[in-house]
Amino acid sequence: MSDVTHVDDMTAAGGFETDDTRDRRYALSATGVLGELNAAGLIEAADVHVASRLTQLTGETDDLVTATLAVLVRAVREGSTSLAPEHAREVIEPVVEDLPDDDTWLERVSAGALHEHGVIGVEHSLIYLDRYHREERQVAEDLARRETTDPPPVDDATLSAGLDRVFAGETWDEQRAAVRTAAGRLSTVLAGGPGTGKTSTVAGLLTLLLEQAEPSGRRPRIALAAPTGKAAARLRESVLSSLAHLPEEDRARLGTDIEAVTIHRLLGWRPDRSNRFRRDRSNPLPHDIVVVDEASMLSLTLTARLLEALRPTARLLLVGDPDQLASVEAGAVLADLVAGYGDGPDSPVVRLRTSHRFGEEIGELAEAVRVGDADRVMELLEGGDAAGPVRHLPLDDVLAVDEALRAPLLEHARTLHDLAASRQWGPALEELASHRLLCAHRDGPWGVRPWNDRIERWLGESVGHHGRHLSGRPLLVTANDRGLGLFNGDTGVMTQRWDGRPVAVFGEPGAPVEHAASSLAEVETAYAMTIHKSQGSQARAVTVLLPEPDSRLLTRELLYTAITRARESVTLVGSEAAVRAAVSRRTQRATGLRHRL
Repeated sequence: MSDVTHVDDMTAAGGFETDDTRDRRYALSATGVLGELNAAGLIEAADVHVASRLTQLTGETDDLVTATLAVLVRAVREGSTSLAPEHAREVIEPVVEDLPDDDTWLERVSAGALHEHGVIGVEHSLIYLDRYHREERQVAEDLARRETTDPPPVDDATLSAGLDRVFAGETWDEQRAAVRTAAGRLSTVLAGGPGTGKTSTVAGLLTLLLEQAEPSGRRPRIALAAPTGKAAARLRESVLSSLAHLPEEDRARLGTDIEAVTIHRLLGWRPDRSNRFRRDRSNPLPHDIVVVDEASMLSLTLTARLLEALRPTARLLLVGDPDQLASVEAGAVLADLVAGYGDGPDSPVVRLRTSHRFGEEIGELAEAVRVGDADRVMELLEGGDAAGPVRHLPLDDVLAVDEALRAPLLEHARTLHDLAASRQWGPALEELASHRLLCAHRDGPWGVRPWNDRIERWLGESVGHHGRHLSGRPLLVTANDRGLGLFNGDTGVMTQRWDGRPVAVFGEPGAPVEHAASSLAEVETAYAMTIHKSQGSQARAVTVLLPEPDSRLLTRELLYTAITRARESVTLVGSEAAVRAAVSRRTQRATGLRHRL
């Protein structure tokens, strides 16, 4: 850059070693400001390669714009859909001095060749990659169009009678209010934490909408979907479970032949286009009602494809917890919708606030984390009984944690092994669901891989043998396998048939499903799993390993998601500094969607 000065001290910037050519984060060909940012550990090789190639193709000559593009690529990789100059400044400033003010920065980006060729765009003081700019505008426009379209008419007397019938009693006040609101809209966001009755609300809404349609003689077509196969399977199970509590006439309306699918399958996956589907504006979905569960996992791209595939008069219900972790891909759609629409009387957002999943102590802890009250979080942790539902081990040394957790973790693993080895498959699956060890990272001292290795070693020493077919080895499915009926996120246990052949069992304890071990292609050991992978699941007890306070993954949403996986007890392992860092640090995803709404 002609008007900036580079800072030579990369070590002070917290960079990684640049002479390690084996480190995949380091781009050997990086030069100039991209090389300096890469050497300082502020951007990675992928960001350098994308920015360098696009700069060459467009003939961009402004190094500031090139550096901004690299930081924008990093931001998208980490979940943002756009980049503000102030956030770009935080990354670039450690190696570049005398950066321009925000307005000048945006002017230079707008005047550059990358902007001229449509690679990046500028709007509302945010810098976008073109794809995400178009998708964000499309989502906002589609939602606005749906807000101005009249929904199918509702007979108020029939609805009121149905609400009193389906949600009888004072404990269902929130659900009745939510269904009344959703029945009168084309688009509704049903927001609520774990155990607040979201699925019961969905089941009640569907049966009452079917009742509304009966005079017409045409039964509405319903689609139930979720971002992952595991979430879709849970949605179906939960709706069927909720039906059991409805009056017989309402159970008959909805029926038991309910199916739920992934959004990708609903839209019709195309092998030739990773971000396009068979269903779109020219070939919309035939459904009259579309329900999407676990909407916190929705990326911006998938939301855009879903909205453009809906018929103009189709009802859409997005269901989820906006305080949980967002999609692993770019966007924070559910949180943006809740924040953008607000809680006014005309808002399409309805909230369920009363949780019935866990006891008072876990509920108070989760709420304190959700609102960012670190002092209250520490008060609850420090006041917890060693044998109570909330426990804190203020340890930040791996050896100390190893010593503290070895006995309970080995006991759980040994029980799994003994049950599976004796072919007690149902009890083994019950034991598997009794405890989850959750980590923020996959690698590093507090990560999934070393803790899986550690527990495997402990168990091998205890039972006298090792191996991937060891009975009781917990399994996590990492890719959908429709042929086997297994979905990404399913958990099971390795065991053996009576003839000694290794098999794995999945499913519910009351109905275990057996699969030959040789047929399982995409599975991994799951004594520990990431908090991201645990979304949508629950366990009787949860142990959470918090990383160092400066971990970029340590956020309020991560901690809230981890805590709310527990039904009866939760143990947080980590220093007070790590807990406070998590509570005070929100997930930083730059998007413009909430402002567009």
